[in-house]
Amino acid sequence: MAQSNTIITKGAEAGTRRAMLAEFWYYFSQNRGAVMGLYVFLAIVAIALLAPVIAPHEPSLQNRGAFLVPPVWEAGGSWDYILGTDAVGRDILSRLIYGARFSLFIGVVVVSLAVSVGIIVGLVAGYFRGWIDTAITRVMDVILAFPSLLLALVLVAILGPGLVNAMIAIALVQQPHYVRLTRAAVMGEKGRDYVTAARVAGAGHLRLMFRTILPNCTAPLIVQAALSFSTAILDAAALGFLGMGAQPPAPEWGTMLAEAREFIMRAWWVVTFPGLAILITVLAINLMGDGLRDALDPKLKRS
Repeated sequence: MAQSNTIITKGAEAGTRRAMLAEFWYYFSQNRGAVMGLYVFLAIVAIALLAPVIAPHEPSLQNRGAFLVPPVWEAGGSWDYILGTDAVGRDILSRLIYGARFSLFIGVVVVSLAVSVGIIVGLVAGYFRGWIDTAITRVMDVILAFPSLLLALVLVAILGPGLVNAMIAIALVQQPHYVRLTRAAVMGEKGRDYVTAARVAGAGHLRLMFRTILPNCTAPLIVQAALSFSTAILDAAALGFLGMGAQPPAPEWGTMLAEAREFIMRAWWVVTFPGLAILITVLAINLMGDGLRDALDPKLKRS
């Protein structure tokens, strides 16, 4: 009898999860831009994963006889280099394909660091309140008072140029957004009946924070994480362009732009294609974030 009740309970939970996923996809799919952004983002992920297979050349391979070769449709172009080459004879298409790996890796690492630290700090601030909340809030306000890119640039200057330090700096700059979101959500949920019932039942502080309250605060955090993913890619590209992020010969899109600055007037392709790659990726992620907001925020769900 007990076993049959367990099976029924598990089946009901699975049905509830399927219903929630179906509802989420319904509202998400109502936003055609979000669906298009999702498909583009999945295509970029596939390109990044299959880079060794689909890239026609090694990203750092130099051809001394093919400096600044134009794209194939331009006069002097070659099918060996469909999007042309850069100033040292490297295939731009291959570098763009491998650069997708860098950008996605940066986004995942930055968002993971910012989310994990920001949620913990925000939980502590919103749950305990008092002087702890005041101290944390004031520190976050100071960080938010600085322009994000300028603060990231200062942090990288202190830590030293490089991709790892750039990711740490960007994560620190983005962290206050998660702290404030988590704090506000926790303060809204802390006084609800289900939290009071869990406290009366004997749940400790950690259980109340991480098992009772936090699961009900995830919707705005998911939306913020999606939007921060694109911001991380943009900030990393900006730091790379300024020479403080990924260092040459890494095929990171911002670094590619930095290396191509002096050739803008006579070789438009060395600047245009990395810029388009950044634009398309960030736009796709932002459109996807809008769809997540529509699907997860009850106030924005369309009838």
